[in-house]
Amino acid sequence: MNLELLNPLRWNKTILIVLLAGFIAIWFSFIDVYSISTRWELSKQKTELVQKTEELHQKSEQLKVKIESLENDPALLEKIAREQYGMRKPGETVYKVKREGKKN
Repeated sequence: MNLELLNPLRWNKTILIVLLAGFIAIWFSFIDVYSISTRWELSKQKTELVQKTEELHQKSEQLKVKIESLENDPALLEKIAREQYGMRKPGETVYKVKREGKKN
């Protein structure tokens, strides 16, 4: 027989090392502030925030283009003022026409 396996001091050290390794694994997997589960959740949040940031950046670029076109195109500005806000030039008469929905 192997005498090292029968030595209680050697056996206790092995058990202690296994227990310590298990405790460390559990600690870093679930309990610690930077545990694997916390890192997973933070990674998902980061991905969502990056996507949202990209969407907002695209919307911002679209709004910048729209603002630029409004500043540089007086005909477009006049069209929006007439259609959306019902504005008119002096001496004009505005008639609002109601459209009926399509009937099948």
